[in-house]
Amino acid sequence: MIRTVEAVIDEDGSVRLLEPIQPSRARRALVTILDEQPTTHVSETALLSEAALAQDWSRPEEDEAWAHLQQVR
Repeated sequence: MIRTVEAVIDEDGSVRLLEPIQPSRARRALVTILDEQPTTHVSETALLSEAALAQDWSRPEEDEAWAHLQQVR
């Protein structure tokens, strides 16, 4: 299934999704850069869930689960 999610790209090229997504596994994505300024509206849901997600993502189990995606240096 193809899904479109709004995002903002800053001057450094960092991409920030404006809504949370939970793909079942790693996915490819395409980025289309629009010739317009981003809106200043911030998703209330994203703001309210940020603390809970940060706590969940900081668990050792999460690091272990995603370790296979880390680049070997």
